Amino acid sequence: MTHNIAHGKTEMRWCDVCGTLILSKACSFCGSAGRVFEINSPGDIRPCMGDSIEAVKGLFRDSFGTDDPLPGRMMFFNKIPGEDRTDEVIAHGEVIGIIRFDLRDNSLRLELRQAGADIFAGSVEKNIVEVRNISGHLKGKVVGGADIVEVRGDFSAGDPIIVRKGKKTGPGTALADSKDLRSSERAVKIKNMDPIENRPTSPPSGREEFIRSNKEHLESIERNAVSDIRSFVSNKKNAPVTVSFSGGKDSLAAFGVASKALESPILLFIDTGLEFPETIEYVDRFVAENGLKLLKASAGNAFWDNVDTFGPPAKDFRWCCKVCKLGPITELISSEFPKGTITVEGNRMLESFSRSDIGFVSKNPFVPNQTNLNPVRGWSAAEIWGYIWMKGLSYNPLYDRDFERIGCYLCASCLASEWKNTERLHGDMHSEWEDFLHEYAESKGLPAEYADMGFWRWRVLPPKMIQIAKEFDLDLKPNRTTGPAVKMMKGASPCAAGGYSIEAVIDVPSKRDFSYVEDALSIIGEVRYSSEFEIALLKAKNGRSKLFGGGQISVTAETAKDAEAIFERTAKALIRAEMCTECGICAKGCPRKAVEIKGGFRVDQKRCNRCGKCEKSCMVVHYYDRIRA
Repeated sequence: MTHNIAHGKTEMRWCDVCGTLILSKACSFCGSAGRVFEINSPGDIRPCMGDSIEAVKGLFRDSFGTDDPLPGRMMFFNKIPGEDRTDEVIAHGEVIGIIRFDLRDNSLRLELRQAGADIFAGSVEKNIVEVRNISGHLKGKVVGGADIVEVRGDFSAGDPIIVRKGKKTGPGTALADSKDLRSSERAVKIKNMDPIENRPTSPPSGREEFIRSNKEHLESIERNAVSDIRSFVSNKKNAPVTVSFSGGKDSLAAFGVASKALESPILLFIDTGLEFPETIEYVDRFVAENGLKLLKASAGNAFWDNVDTFGPPAKDFRWCCKVCKLGPITELISSEFPKGTITVEGNRMLESFSRSDIGFVSKNPFVPNQTNLNPVRGWSAAEIWGYIWMKGLSYNPLYDRDFERIGCYLCASCLASEWKNTERLHGDMHSEWEDFLHEYAESKGLPAEYADMGFWRWRVLPPKMIQIAKEFDLDLKPNRTTGPAVKMMKGASPCAAGGYSIEAVIDVPSKRDFSYVEDALSIIGEVRYSSEFEIALLKAKNGRSKLFGGGQISVTAETAKDAEAIFERTAKALIRAEMCTECGICAKGCPRKAVEIKGGFRVDQKRCNRCGKCEKSCMVVHYYDRIRA
């Protein structure tokens, strides 16, 4: 795949002969170079499987009365930004539509794209609106009822439609119910009207065609991964090698390459106490069927023992990972591998922001005596699945139940659409967590929507959720003591893997965009920053820190003194950014003119030499010791 950073697009290839996605420059089966098409970046494209296939077909049938162009053809999803589940649907080598999970009515919705309108034009039975021969640029144009010639179908405002103007066809959205369309000033919005004549359609295809069309590429990436593992392990003689086996697809692919590179690697599985029953059964079955050795780390009831203290975990406050994963696996490795282990893992760059720059070798400072190898770090989800299918590896059956990822069943990082699937499959587990969330919301003076619409998944709401809260006029500020405070979760303490760490939560009024925090941190060291997830990663001379939008801080350093120093500076940076009085003393005192007061504290990082004078002159920082509690 190739990326077009300026336009946020990724180029993919489709073999029209074999009717499937090709992952390299040519089809392994027919030799075709394929046809280039674009999807949104980063392009972690994945196959549409199991229940997901019927879900997509059902959306098209509900909207247009037919799914004719889809049965028996390979379809793929590409995850893109949205309120919740938002996937581009790829079929016939084009993005034919987008499916979104609407948090307001707890359901999937379809948005048609031009390629979908072209492909469905000959078979569509309803939700068709024919307009007059209106002139001008049609993309994004709103058409009034007076310009509508014919309406076919019974649909509601907001539903997808196909718009026809003469011989041209394009996707649109109804702005009024079908019965009111002709009397509405704003009746239809045309998304596009740029059809391609004789757009290629694919022959019947499935997993077999996908595997054979990508066989050479899949074998190539396997060889590279196997070579990397063997090369590293050969220099670490007698070191036991393990595979982190979560029950998910990525760890399954990692096992595949590890089992080819090495003889009888030991599997490590963490039972967090929040696993799906299917996952537990799958792991045990896989181990038994393949004659493998499995070591289990168990968290028991740790989550439920701590949730009353910490509250619901969130995307920006994942205390549960420390309690339910890192604690148990640390104990297991210390017991079973006192001299350490090399662990092959399924971490992938495209999985998350924090893993975007992961190398082949990595270490987790919270897990002692473990060196991690990441042989599939550069693979896409399509490559993962192609490899699993090519090797004939049995996978977790939940992937056929319309789950994109599989972890703890109540994980804050899972999608609301997947939470609905959990209700469908395991109503008792779903009810237990829903009951807790509603009780927690009531105790904090929060509305029921805190639980019902998934607001609990964030400590600090991202813009997309703030917008929804405004739509429903929701007050999502919990009852608590006001004013800034620092709550230490763990003071400077030794890490078994070496060095020291500190964890804390700073409760400070949030007045500004999180980018101001990035600026404040930049005077300490190098900063990587994600506005979408509101997380800043700081690398300084004396240590590292992570700072989340919710005020959570995690620090690691070689010595306790350095850990305390980097924690203090990180905490001060957060408080300074959010509570800046805009007095301008720091800007006036900067010898390099690198500081500007522009709605708060701003730094020109090209000029700043991190002398620290602006920090020392800040009135807010001066009162740091009074804030810390």
